[in-house]
Amino acid sequence: MSESKHLPLQGIRVLDVSQVMAGPFACMLLADLGADVIKVEPLEGDQTRGAMGFKMKGPDSMGFLNMNRNKRSVTLDLKSEAGRERFYQLAKTADVIVENYRPGVVQRLAVDYETIKKINPKIVYVSISGFGQSGPWATRPGFDLMAQAMSGVMSVTGYKGGKPVKAGVPVADIGCALFAVYGLLSAYIGAQKTGEGQHIDASLFDSVMAFSIWDMSEYWGTGVPPTPLGTSNKMSAPYQAVKARDGYFVFGATNQKLWAKLCELLGRPDLFDHADYASVSLRLKHREVMIEELEREFAKRDSAEWVDAMLAAGIPAGPILTYPEAFESEHATHRRMCMEIDHPNEGKVKNIGFPVKMLGTPQTVRRHPPLLGEHNAEIFAELDGTAP
Repeated sequence: MSESKHLPLQGIRVLDVSQVMAGPFACMLLADLGADVIKVEPLEGDQTRGAMGFKMKGPDSMGFLNMNRNKRSVTLDLKSEAGRERFYQLAKTADVIVENYRPGVVQRLAVDYETIKKINPKIVYVSISGFGQSGPWATRPGFDLMAQAMSGVMSVTGYKGGKPVKAGVPVADIGCALFAVYGLLSAYIGAQKTGEGQHIDASLFDSVMAFSIWDMSEYWGTGVPPTPLGTSNKMSAPYQAVKARDGYFVFGATNQKLWAKLCELLGRPDLFDHADYASVSLRLKHREVMIEELEREFAKRDSAEWVDAMLAAGIPAGPILTYPEAFESEHATHRRMCMEIDHPNEGKVKNIGFPVKMLGTPQTVRRHPPLLGEHNAEIFAELDGTAP
């Protein structure tokens, strides 16, 4: 593992008291930027260590290995007095705590914000939950699926008249992780000025609702509830997946200039002059008939040919790739979106690359995803003042 001495969050200590995805992912982002993230795990470990249904060489799942690099692990039984006392010792040294117990649990364990701020007034304490710390649904168990369903996201996903469809990636989990990072870093900066931290209430439900800008703007403006549109878009057309001779590709002719280029590329000036397609609003109104007409033209050539031709004409377009194809593409390789890290059980193990590139202080993998309780002796020695 390589060392970076000047990462922007170096010197900040984060206690990651979370499991599964939203909390661990948020804390990994902080760890990648230099924070000393201590993963505080129950004696049996983060449940994600045993997830995913396929075996690795060691006991930890590939999912765990992709959300916990650059962290240290310590095991504590927070239900015991000894475990809580150790946690209080850690909390005194921390800048940030991230937890994702169901609301009410940390109060029963006596590791809640009100308790911790008495021993560390500058603490930034982040609570991640399905539905937030207050409200009628607050005590419900909540995962990404429930957040997508109950926030309205599933109501606009898929095709009109089809079965309910969730987004293919955990948008509520990852969205909440990103908003939590935004909130906690803002609070940390504020605490440096005021000497006071604060409690941050981050929920999957609120986070994924924040993605509904276009949909709710449409509803508030028209009074008509949004419906699924497949791959198309409520703001412009044509802008979707379309079928060529050998399969589908995506493109967008989202304004008059691009629409003119598309008609010229197709050799169809009549489409540009057609009264039903004279503006974006008209193309939206007549989208289904327009796409049928366009696909008759697209059926004459393969998808890769159309993508190349459109890009050459200045029209945004692209192939529809599988995940293996995307990660193995020349561009993803150049962007280092798949990297190999060293691990004591797995040898070389693949990790998704850093999603944001810090060009002045590049992120590095300083620590492998920790084994369960790997750093107990090291961290307890630091707390007891016996570390070398």
